Amino acid sequence: MSLDWNALGQVTAVSIGVTVAVVVVFALGVLGLARHEGARDEADGASALGMAQAALCFLACAAVVAYGIWLIVPRFH
Repeated sequence: MSLDWNALGQVTAVSIGVTVAVVVVFALGVLGLARHEGARDEADGASALGMAQAALCFLACAAVVAYGIWLIVPRFH
């Protein structure tokens, strides 16, 4: 039995990279919610901008999770 160490390294690197990216995007979504909450008391456009940032970031996280599930479950192919 032989292991393809190059392929294993690539899978590990991609997994770590995607994990870090999803965590960063999720943190940016939380930051957008914090901006929305902080700017809600003021009458400027930062509240809407914070909510839009949060929505886009959380939608991106949900898309990555859905794609991962699609890759894992063979019935979806």
